[in-house]
Amino acid sequence: MSPVLEGKVAIITGAGRGIGRAFALRFAEERAKLLLPDISLERAEDTVKEIKAKGGEAVAMNADISDENDTKKTADKVMQQYGKVDILINNAAIWYGINITPWDAWTVEEWDRIFTVNVRGTWLCCKAIAPLMIKQSRGKIINMASNVAKVPAAQLFLPYSCSKGAMYTLTQALARALGPSGINVNAIAPGYVATEASLGQRDSEKTFEIATGEQTFHRRAETSDLVGTAVFLASAASDFIAGQVIYVDGGTVML
Repeated sequence: MSPVLEGKVAIITGAGRGIGRAFALRFAEERAKLLLPDISLERAEDTVKEIKAKGGEAVAMNADISDENDTKKTADKVMQQYGKVDILINNAAIWYGINITPWDAWTVEEWDRIFTVNVRGTWLCCKAIAPLMIKQSRGKIINMASNVAKVPAAQLFLPYSCSKGAMYTLTQALARALGPSGINVNAIAPGYVATEASLGQRDSEKTFEIATGEQTFHRRAETSDLVGTAVFLASAASDFIAGQVIYVDGGTVML
């Protein structure tokens, strides 16, 4: 089969590791040209090296999505490098270092930092990139939600769960706002995925046990389980889909 994203330009935030890295590698296989902003330039460059070693095209840059100046620089960079942008995957978020914590034991500083990155940062990326898509009357925006906003485990990671719940509203509001300009806005809601962050958590085994116990398929989700949905939402095959949250969580949430 021919690559489904050939000639497309995609921005994938937080592609230095975990789910974002898996997306970047797969999108490169589908012949998309990539800009990979990450809080760690070193990690982003490692992803770029792997992509280039396989014949793909990608550029790394250092960016903090919670900083509006950095999101504006990302918009400038994609235009300087490629002259357009077709796809934005808002993957970057605070998850590394988060552990099971009682709902009332989180600090105000932790709560604010999680919301600043996960919610405001996603909005800032859309604010910076959507105008470029509006000018060309097309584009795909894919936000990363999470099923943790809809399951009993929400209490274990309360501020993170609430921040991901905000992705539902943001996705649907932007889908209505940007749809008339030819831009599809959708979201992917994974369950508990076996990334470096998840595996490094203090209570990872307990959390995996809780998560897989709620699934229809009783195995750990891997990053490879998510990439097909991301490619679909980025491709022409999803041109008539907007404002949807697609659960890729082993059958935990059923609507």
